[in-house]
Amino acid sequence: MSIFNQSEKAYLLLADGTVFEGRSFGAKGTVIGEVVFTTSLTGYQETLTDPSYYGQIVTQTFPLIGNYGVNDEDFESAKSYVSGYIVREWCNTPSNFRSQGDINEFLVKHNVIGIHSIDTRCLTRKIREVGVMNGAITTENVNEKKEELLEKIKAYKITDAVKSVTGTEIKSYSNENPEYKVVLFDFGYKRNIRNELVNRGCEVIVVPADTTAEQIKEISPDGIMFSNGPGDPAENTEIINNIREISKLGIPIFGICLGHQLMALAHGAKTEKLKYGHRGANQPVIDKVLSKTFVTSQNHGYAVVGDSIDPSEGTVSHINANDGTCEGMRYSKENAFTVQFHPEAHGGPQDTAYLFDEFIDMMKKEMH
Repeated sequence: MSIFNQSEKAYLLLADGTVFEGRSFGAKGTVIGEVVFTTSLTGYQETLTDPSYYGQIVTQTFPLIGNYGVNDEDFESAKSYVSGYIVREWCNTPSNFRSQGDINEFLVKHNVIGIHSIDTRCLTRKIREVGVMNGAITTENVNEKKEELLEKIKAYKITDAVKSVTGTEIKSYSNENPEYKVVLFDFGYKRNIRNELVNRGCEVIVVPADTTAEQIKEISPDGIMFSNGPGDPAENTEIINNIREISKLGIPIFGICLGHQLMALAHGAKTEKLKYGHRGANQPVIDKVLSKTFVTSQNHGYAVVGDSIDPSEGTVSHINANDGTCEGMRYSKENAFTVQFHPEAHGGPQDTAYLFDEFIDMMKKEMH
C-alpha cells in the first residue's frame, strides 16, 4: 500500500526561477545540485548509492518509489552520493521479504534531503526541453530567500567529483583460488562491477583514482578495469595523463562509463555534455560488431564525440539507438575496449554481461 505522507512543506527551486511546492521527506534543510532525471522503473536503492550521481539532485520519473523498501545487499557503495532526491509518491509501508527498512529512514540516515508530491512529469518535460539545470531543495520558506538562493544556484558547479568519491587505500577482493588478477580503478566504482569480476574467478585489487603506471607495474595485474564515476571527464587531467601511460603497458583494459570517457580523452578524443544525459535502465544500444540492439542501464551526462578520435587509435563499437551518440570504443594499438553503458547492471532480457566474458578471454589469451 502506498500513501502520501502528510509531512511539512518542501520546495524545489530551479535556476530559471520555477518553484515546485511539495512535501518533505528524508533530511531537512537546503541543498543545491544539478537537477537530473532517471527513467528506471526499479533500482532506486542502486541509484541512491551510485557515486556517479555525486553533486546531482535526482528525479525519479516512475511515480511510485519505495514500495519494496531497502536492504544492505543492494548498495552499490557504502553511502549515498546524491545531493537531493525527488519523487512523485513515496511508499512508507514497503512490502518485500528482503526489505530491512523504508526509504525515508535511508534518506535520514544518509542525510539526503528529499521532496515528494510534486509533478515529476512536468519537471521531466522541462529538463528534456531546456536541458539539465541547477536547482535547490529546501524545507525553509523559499519565498523569503528566493533571490539569495537563486544566486547560489546559478553559481553552483560540480568540481573535483572523482577526487570526492574515490577511495584512498588499495583493497583486495576475491573468492578462493582466483585465476586472474585485475586492477579496478576507483573513479567512483559500483560494487556490482567488482562482483562480476570476482564471480568470474578474478582477484580484484581496487586502487585509488590517481594510481600511476609505475604503481600498476608493481602490482603486475593480468587486466585493468577503469570504472564509472561522476563529473566532467575532461577536468581529470592528471588521471588522463596516467591512463595514457598505463595504456602503453600492454595489459588488457576494459572501461565502463567514466572509464570509457577517460580512455578516449587519453587517446585524443573529445567529450561533450549532453542536453539531459542518459539515465535509466531502458537505453537501447547497438553493438555494431554483433549487429544487435541491447537494452542497457546508463547514468551519464557526458559522451565521447565518436568522430573526434583518430581512426588509427580507435573506432566506435557501440552507438545509442535513440540519438546516435558513441556508446563504445575499441582500440587499435592496445588490447583494450570500453563502453559507455553499465554491463554489470543487467538492463534487459539479453544482457551485456558478455563483455565481462570477453574481458576474461582477453586476459586468458594474454596469459597463454
